[in-house]
Amino acid sequence: MAKQHLFGLTLESLCKVAAEMGMPRFAARQLAAWLYTKRATSIDEMTDISLKNREMLKSRYDIGRTPPAKRAVSADGTVKYLFEAGGGAFVESVYIPDGDRATLCVSSQVGCKMACRFCMTGRQGFAGNLTAGMILNQIFSIPEASQLTNIVYMGMGEPMDNIDAVLDSLKIMTSPWGVGWSQRRITVSTAGVRKGLERFINESDCHLAISLHAPLPLQRRELMPAERAWSITDIVEMLRGHDFSGQRRLSFEYIVFKGINDSERDAKNIVKLLRGLECRINLIRFHTIPDSPFKGADEATMTAMRDYLTHHGIHTTIRASRGEDIEAACGMLSTKEKAQQAAPQKQG
Repeated sequence: MAKQHLFGLTLESLCKVAAEMGMPRFAARQLAAWLYTKRATSIDEMTDISLKNREMLKSRYDIGRTPPAKRAVSADGTVKYLFEAGGGAFVESVYIPDGDRATLCVSSQVGCKMACRFCMTGRQGFAGNLTAGMILNQIFSIPEASQLTNIVYMGMGEPMDNIDAVLDSLKIMTSPWGVGWSQRRITVSTAGVRKGLERFINESDCHLAISLHAPLPLQRRELMPAERAWSITDIVEMLRGHDFSGQRRLSFEYIVFKGINDSERDAKNIVKLLRGLECRINLIRFHTIPDSPFKGADEATMTAMRDYLTHHGIHTTIRASRGEDIEAACGMLSTKEKAQQAAPQKQG
């Protein structure tokens, strides 16, 4: 019988483990401290838990941490990590150093249901949800773990489509019994999955990023099939009912595609859509993926759009492009690795 993993369990779940094993209730906080503060990689390290209880734990549980399977290093210092996710599948996380800031972009699913036309992960289809432990493993198991200042849930998958595991991972990262990070150091993105988004807004104070990419519903539908289920106009109206004027930040992600969503008319429609909403926009350069009809807008067009939006009251930045020499587009490295793993089987 396969052992269950302790890593990724909330304090509430660890209390249940302690009770089931006949351990005192305070043992749950001891376990949490070893898992998330001291970052133990084996139960044997938990020396303030009795030897008897450690042996009982080991009979049914292990930590559940795994190292990256591969990594690729960019000339600009960006590092893409590949983690095994079972069944020959892989997920990616990307470490992005930038001066005194070090951000890790993590995945929440194996593949994705959203099928965005510009996304390599979307081409993979959906293969499964990551557990809270598998999400956190990306954070804890890279060599740069202690250097991290920020986490963004913008890797493979749709976080709001795996909301239970995402919320558990956020609780572990931000609770005093867990890692104890400020919620202001974490941003979670979404294409607009309504039910999960509502839970996230109500149950977490982490920053929120909405994948916009086109201001008009019909235009957005061509890029993002999820628009059919969760219209951007409905999502924006829902967001208007919440307060983002304090420390919690609301942003909109906007990949700028040449000749598709990069005109002044598009900028005007963005202003119209978001008028009166306390938010910011991140303009993103498109990372080319194989066999894609899309091309990124040129620098002058990006700058003109930024200046127009800023002039009309929406704080707008152009995100620096990082790691393009290591297949930085989300899903490219895992797709390549899965194909390589399958190749010998096909030959046989």
